[in-house]
Parts: sequence; C-alpha cells; structure tokens
Amino acid sequence: MPSRKPKAAPPTLVLYVRHGTTPTTGRILPGRAPGLDLAEDGRVQARSVGEKLAALAKVDVVYASPLARARQTAALIAEQLGQEVHTEKGLLECDFGEWTGAELKELMKRPEWQTVQRWPSGWRFPGGESFAEMQARMSGACESFRVGHPGGTVVAVSHADPIKAAVAEAMGLHLDLFQRVVIAPCSVTAITYSATGPAVLAVNALATELKLQ
Repeated sequence: MPSRKPKAAPPTLVLYVRHGTTPTTGRILPGRAPGLDLAEDGRVQARSVGEKLAALAKVDVVYASPLARARQTAALIAEQLGQEVHTEKGLLECDFGEWTGAELKELMKRPEWQTVQRWPSGWRFPGGESFAEMQARMSGACESFRVGHPGGTVVAVSHADPIKAAVAEAMGLHLDLFQRVVIAPCSVTAITYSATGPAVLAVNALATELKLQ
C-alpha cells in the first residue's frame, strides 16, 4: 500500500504588537538603551489591546522583546489574557549603535538618513546592526513560533522596524521597501504561518478596528 503523506501542521497565527508610547516616542531613536518605560498613554494603549484580543481570540502564549517598554506592554496585554510573558530575543529592537539615543530631527539632517530610508538593505548602523541582520533574526523568531505553536495564536510584542521587516518578508517584498510600512505604537499586525508560507491578515491595525476573520 502507498504510504500516506504526513499531515501538514495547522497554521499559526502571530499577532505582532508594537510596544506602547513612551515619553520619547517620535523624538528620540532609543534603540536598545536601558531604562525607557511606557508613558501612561502607552499603558492605556496596552490595556486596550489586551481587552480587544481577549474578546477576539484564544491566545496560547505571549512573547516580548527583552526591552522594558516591550515587556511592560506584554505584561499589560497578558494580564487581560490570563497568560505569562516569555522573553524572545529575536523580537529585539535593531541595534542602532552610535545612533542610539539621538534626536530624530538631527538624524534626518544627515546624508546617511537617505540611505536608511531608500537603501536599507545596504545600511549598517555605525557600531551596530544591519537591517538585513535584524530581519534574519526576526525571521528566526517567526519560524520558532510556527514550529513551536502549530495551530495556535501567538502574541509577539516587538518594535516598529522588526515588525516592518516581518511584514516585508511575509509579503515577499524586498527589504528596500520595508520603510514604506507604517507600524504605530500598540498597533496589531496579524500574519499566519503555515508549511506552505505566510499570509498577511492585517497591518498596523488599532485595537478598536482589529478583526481576525
């Protein structure tokens, strides 16, 4: 008798959440600098996301980037879901090296800023990480979620650039186009991963408008 093909694992739904607003959001490039906590508005945003997700889906696990602002966001979401928070280094913010902590308005005046925006695949932050390395690290985390939680729903709290890179990879976009994706604080991006590839369900959705059907 012909052998049966192994049954494919059911798809995994990953809900990427950018951390909530901090006191420096939109002004400073914080990177991996320690000691940056959520602002009160960010805490309100995170609770709202948790309430919405609790009403929409059964979440199996909550992961977070090791940085405080991501772990705090994840904790407020997990509280609404009855889950604990697990740290995943793959979700970590890009290492901006010597640019860490700089004011965005000053960085935008540098000629290198145009490379960051228009040719990110060819850029490495001085003393830090390249966008390509960041995307590869994020891709590894995505694969671990798919393999480790088949058929499950995963909440993954990360940062804007890593989530943008995950969206670009899932849509088959070149990394040089990833800056065209917008990821707002505490927005939700939903991607399913299966053995045959990813499918993007929602990008940059607010908690009030998120639908998973």
